[in-house]
Amino acid sequence: MAYFRNLDQKIKELLGLFEKDQRWLIVINADPDALASAMALKRIMARRVRAVGIAHVNEVSRPDNLAMIKLLRIPTQKLTPLLKAQYDRFAIVDSQPHHHPDFEDIDFSIILDHHPLKDEPPQAEFREIRPDYGANSSLMTEYLYNLKMRPGKLLATALVYGIKTDTQSFERPFSDVDIRAFRYLTKFYNPLLLQKIVRSEFRKEWLKYFSQAFKKVKILGQGLSVFMGTVDSPDILVILADFFLRVHNVSWDLVSGLHDDKLIVIFRGDGLRRDMGKMASQMFGDLGTAGGHRSMARAEIPLSKLERTHPQQFIWQRLGDYRKKRGRQEMAGWNRSEE
Repeated sequence: MAYFRNLDQKIKELLGLFEKDQRWLIVINADPDALASAMALKRIMARRVRAVGIAHVNEVSRPDNLAMIKLLRIPTQKLTPLLKAQYDRFAIVDSQPHHHPDFEDIDFSIILDHHPLKDEPPQAEFREIRPDYGANSSLMTEYLYNLKMRPGKLLATALVYGIKTDTQSFERPFSDVDIRAFRYLTKFYNPLLLQKIVRSEFRKEWLKYFSQAFKKVKILGQGLSVFMGTVDSPDILVILADFFLRVHNVSWDLVSGLHDDKLIVIFRGDGLRRDMGKMASQMFGDLGTAGGHRSMARAEIPLSKLERTHPQQFIWQRLGDYRKKRGRQEMAGWNRSEE
């Protein structure tokens, strides 16, 4: 049995896109899995095209992401119209064009992702989307393996970290491919570099938010909610949401705050009873971007959509409506099961 699936036909199609005079830009919504995947695709394209760049659409401010970029020497830049104009072909990894407004006006030739598909798959000359994979880094490892490209120490470390973060150290859903990719990459990675990145979790100036959150937390049965008010970065909301899910007997949490004229809500759950992606979509999908995975999700709502309602009150109203609706759905399910 082969260690990874055979990708001969896929490799032929992918390499057939590359020409020596082309300038390619790999566009990402930067997080560890996306950064590692972009690094891998850049390695595949190297020497096959004239130039390859990496650009991110989001603000990179989380300490672990910054440490990863610095220590693993990932040459990513903020996407701007001027930067975009310097390239003639575009690829996207660990995302699909509908995932971010800045992706929507780009004509992608390559899409490599592991997130769920929409009803209509995105169009591209080359596309592979594997929702059954826990991390896009695993998919990229398959391609490197099939191309007989042994990953260098920095690339292998990046891919290991991409798998580790997106599977939450194999606590979230994962596949056999994720396990095989992780095992294969650990032959080449630098464990001390990985440890340095993993430990870069907090900024000193973020410590004040923890004391504020402890005072503001509201317990809701097996869940909890915290409204933080205005925050310097949405990343602190993610940090707090991950932290509160570690509290005994808390199975889900919802941490929210204001940033750049938007209400940002981070959802986390244990994945057992509630689907946080569906919860986010049902609560806020009519007002902004909302959705995610079963155990983690995010919503962003322009403050203008709140119609002068205080953000915390707005969240409570939406959460109350969601719980009522969910209660009715569960009751209907119980009644049907009794028939």
